[in-house]
Amino acid sequence: MTHSRVSMALPPAGPADLTQLADRVAASGPRVELCSPYDHEVLATIRTSTREDVRTAAAAARQVQPGWAGRPVEQRARVLLDFHDRLMDRRDHFVDLVQRESGKSRLAAVEEVLHVAVTARYYGRTAQRHLRSERGLGLFPVLTRLDRNYLPKGLVGVIGPWNYPFTMMVSDALAAVVAGNAILAKPDAQTPLVSLAAVELLEECGLPSGLWQVVNGDGGQIGPALIDQVDYVCFTGSTATGTKIAEQCAQRLIGCSLELGGKNPLLVLADADVDKAAEGAVRSCFSNAGQLCVSAERIYVSEPLMAEFCAAFVARTRALKLGRSMGFDSEMGCLIDAAHLQRVERHVDDARRKGATVLTGGQRRPDLGELFFEPTVLTGVTPEMDCYADETFGPVVSIYPVADDEEAVARANDSAYGLNASVWTSDPERGRRVAARIRCGSVNVNEGFAATFGSIDAPMGGMKGSGLGRRQGIEGIRRFVEVQSVATQSGVPIAPSHGMDAGTFTAVMTGVLRVLRRIGRP
Repeated sequence: MTHSRVSMALPPAGPADLTQLADRVAASGPRVELCSPYDHEVLATIRTSTREDVRTAAAAARQVQPGWAGRPVEQRARVLLDFHDRLMDRRDHFVDLVQRESGKSRLAAVEEVLHVAVTARYYGRTAQRHLRSERGLGLFPVLTRLDRNYLPKGLVGVIGPWNYPFTMMVSDALAAVVAGNAILAKPDAQTPLVSLAAVELLEECGLPSGLWQVVNGDGGQIGPALIDQVDYVCFTGSTATGTKIAEQCAQRLIGCSLELGGKNPLLVLADADVDKAAEGAVRSCFSNAGQLCVSAERIYVSEPLMAEFCAAFVARTRALKLGRSMGFDSEMGCLIDAAHLQRVERHVDDARRKGATVLTGGQRRPDLGELFFEPTVLTGVTPEMDCYADETFGPVVSIYPVADDEEAVARANDSAYGLNASVWTSDPERGRRVAARIRCGSVNVNEGFAATFGSIDAPMGGMKGSGLGRRQGIEGIRRFVEVQSVATQSGVPIAPSHGMDAGTFTAVMTGVLRVLRRIGRP
């Protein structure tokens, strides 16, 4: 089995310019090299942050935050809209940087940059609506006025992943910033440059200097120090790390939102168009070499369609073009590092050794680079195999036949995770009914993940071991504010007054409550 090979010489990265960008980090520790996973080319050198650097950065951000929060929401939103426009003007620069840092294909990098732009536009346009004070129902009509205010948390910590280093870091922080917060950000140590470039561009758009601080280093070393300094934590990463973060946040009585692991199911129902489902499944499974929290790792196919689907899916998988290219001629890039490559390879080797069938893929591609691994399709995967229930987070998917919708839903829900799912059917209403029974935070009908992920009004997050809270939509910005209730009482107090004794007050209140019940007041 072979995959098309695409391998182009990469143009010079400009390490001097990128090191200058790297110097924006709040760090005083020793310098380390940042290398591209494509070919290990040194992109820049960057300092590592110490615990004291984290404390200093937090203090600096807090100093700027009150002035920023004091600006009208529309002024803060204008920064996001200007950022959208300038980001589109410099799209290719950011796409290049994402590719070099993460090793993904150009289309995957473009999707990431566009998602940031759409997020900036969405919150730039909706922040006033999401954050304006709202009237509620007071205890007594007319006499009790209730207002709900939305006040910024203060300093929000954002800890980002390496797989989508631009959008998973910046999109979360944009919502926090427009809500009036300062940011203390820790990108993954392998991919900090694009976050620094985003801050640089935001400051060109009017974001106050120092409001958004970036620290750099190993998460196990400086992550706890960051959590000690902030008022809220937003994290994207593994379930194991997310659990530790939740424990530390609980000790400080601060909130957190956690988008964690997934073992995402894709269901091909009996009435599905096989060709469309196979084409969509390839995108769902192998975008960004499977290093995507919402990508599919389990496919459940209606038994009568199993042979036809497998043939179509394998043919499309084999046709994928792998390679390191700064153009669109490569459809799948490389994995992030050697340790992750070894994990993917272990999962495949374990399944093969225990009796699974490799329909295609299953091999490294050293002819393309040290970190390339073929997109791999397995059948006959059983519960004792590592890839059955554990997240692989790579270009590996297992296919299983199912008798009907009932079994498909039961198998989809038989997981410790609940992040994303995909349902393929010729009847959208049927797809929506099936989707409502799947215990995942997002479900796409006749799409893999882009429909929900790209619809910024759609809350995104996980159930079960896939996390807490939601990004995007109103939930994605309200997580960064404190809700304050202000009640103004007029006319009479809510207590015995004017000589009324407690017994009479009780009787009057009881009568009032009965009247309110009869007139249908909540």
